[in-house]
Amino acid sequence: MSMNKGVSESMSKSESESMPKRMLVAVSVAVVWSKPDSPRPVDEPVLRYPVEMREWLASMTLSERLDLCLASRVQTQVLYGSAVLVVEESDGWSKVLIPQQGTRKDAMGYPGWVPSRQLVEESDAPSGLKRAEVISDKAWLYKSPSQQLIELSYLTSLPVLEEMDKLVKVQTPEGEGFLKADDIRLMDGPLVSQAGVVNIGRGIVEQAKRFLDLPYLWGGASSYGFDCSGLAHAMHRYFGILIPRDASDQAKQGTPVEREQLEAGDLVFFAHEEGKGSIHHVGIYAGDNQMIHSPETTKSIELVDMRTFKLAREHCESRRYWK
Repeated sequence: MSMNKGVSESMSKSESESMPKRMLVAVSVAVVWSKPDSPRPVDEPVLRYPVEMREWLASMTLSERLDLCLASRVQTQVLYGSAVLVVEESDGWSKVLIPQQGTRKDAMGYPGWVPSRQLVEESDAPSGLKRAEVISDKAWLYKSPSQQLIELSYLTSLPVLEEMDKLVKVQTPEGEGFLKADDIRLMDGPLVSQAGVVNIGRGIVEQAKRFLDLPYLWGGASSYGFDCSGLAHAMHRYFGILIPRDASDQAKQGTPVEREQLEAGDLVFFAHEEGKGSIHHVGIYAGDNQMIHSPETTKSIELVDMRTFKLAREHCESRRYWK
């Protein structure tokens, strides 16, 4: 009897040790790398704690930006306060899965590597808290009502501890902080109020238009820079709609839409070999044959006419997630 109990306890301990460890992102934007040796010397500003996103973006040459894609260095990004699952640790690096970014790569979330110093253990915060979600392009998190701490990206979400006159006290991965009430919206858990939103599809387009002229960034999933599917993912998330992270996965879910039935907010996909090959790009249909998208490393988010767009012959699929 005691032998069976010992075996059972041993198995439980082994299973427990193999379970992913839930951690929180403790930097404004964590760049998620393909491998621990993917970063280059120029990437040092985003390997720090805290990271320096603006310094990193300003320091890269065009060829270094292109290399993020060509050498498959970066997978995605994840925002401050987001939960990740750590499945492996090695020499100061953590392999993580990002549950809020769906992918065929792993059913538990988008995989990649981040410096372990950028993660902290999740605290036992009270459950059922409202959340404060940043809806400004960027917002400062304050250590005290008058002391700036770190700059946060659009859609960063933190638990609310107290609602004040012009500030909201929030629970951060490292203690308490403050956000300006004008920079955030209050949410009950994962729910997003759609009060006053007449058409979510057009709302998706209007949110995307806020980022016109923002330079493209491979793997970008923050308001410091989006890639094509990162833009689509974030604009849907604003309305509480979680879609897959990558264009190739986004094209396989949602509701198929014929070209003649496209409405604002639908996603339009493009594939190599004039639409017959692998999907490599996604844009957001804006109505009247217009599309808003984050095109490529040499350009910025733009609004284009789909009829004259250089990839027009590669349009292969359209999907709707918002209705």
